[in-house]
Amino acid sequence: MRDLGVGFGYLVKGQRWVGAHGRWFGFGLLPGLVTLVLYAAALIGLSYGADDLISWATPFADDWSSPWQGLFRGFLTALFFALVLFVAVIAFTAVTLLVGQPFYESLSEAVDRSEGGDVPESGLPLLRELWISARDSLRILGRVVLYGVLLFALGFIPVVGQTVVPVLGFCVSGFFLTEELTAVALQRRGIELAQRLPLLRRRRLLTLGFGVPLTLAFLVPFVAVFLMPGAVAGATLMARDLTGAGSGAGDAEPGSGPAGRTVPAPGGSAPAGDVPREW
Repeated sequence: MRDLGVGFGYLVKGQRWVGAHGRWFGFGLLPGLVTLVLYAAALIGLSYGADDLISWATPFADDWSSPWQGLFRGFLTALFFALVLFVAVIAFTAVTLLVGQPFYESLSEAVDRSEGGDVPESGLPLLRELWISARDSLRILGRVVLYGVLLFALGFIPVVGQTVVPVLGFCVSGFFLTEELTAVALQRRGIELAQRLPLLRRRRLLTLGFGVPLTLAFLVPFVAVFLMPGAVAGATLMARDLTGAGSGAGDAEPGSGPAGRTVPAPGGSAPAGDVPREW
């Protein structure tokens, strides 16, 4: 349970870091504001069409008497908006990180530099980085949609659907939100999506301690914009912990790969804290 508090601590430390480095905070607001405008337009349009969409999807309820038709379709509309918000939190982060890719990568490097030790750089062209980020974000969104549909269906179960399912939804959102944010720092360390997910699962409480409070905060659009720079900074500090960089291991050990990334020996296993990857 200690990891829950540690994860939340990284979130707080990230906000403090950008608070002490106002230039980074100021620039970090711009991508979030652009994304917020796009999302506001999409959600407003969706709110006007939600009733028609639910009516179209439930033709069998057309002949139901009042108040059952209204209650049933109202319940479905509420579940539909819960599903949209469930996906939108992750999508907002993915789009914001994509729009602000150069800035957020520089911010992450600045956090690494301020903490000491190596400052890994991807060495990839910008267009290549954007392609990798977009590809990985789509993969994460696909997983989120699948979980969202499953939780949407479970929402029909009496009592459980109104108590346990929302909690599970916040946990799933928090996990994948943390993945999106730590990807900025972990991708610079050469850790791909296939390695990032098991890395976060091994420290699941740490991941949830960081991601769940942020998910709750991101439900308020303007709050999401203002927290985004600090969230990237905090996720970078967390990534240093996950990869062992935060323990003071600065220089590459003998037999290590580029930028200090350890390459497991043939037939052996990677040291604790390191993530094996194919070269």
